[in-house]
Amino acid sequence: MHISYKPLWHTLLERDMRKEDLRLAAGMTTNMIANMSKEGKHISMDTLARICETLNCEITDVIELVPDEPTSTGGKEHERIETKNNGKRN
Repeated sequence: MHISYKPLWHTLLERDMRKEDLRLAAGMTTNMIANMSKEGKHISMDTLARICETLNCEITDVIELVPDEPTSTGGKEHERIETKNNGKRN
């Protein structure tokens, strides 16, 4: 699973706010906002709490957990097992 900030961007749109407005109101750095805009980057729980307090909203209005796409375990994994067993199947 990974964290998505899509709910935050929707919340800002609903409130007619820009990222810069949030940054200033919550006392955040530009790096914090930039990290939230990048896939896989995280911010601290303290910062998330500050955002919720600033926007007077719930954490679900800021983040959501998104399942990672499943990876296939065919092909290469099967080859590794066979190589590990010297080509012998159990």
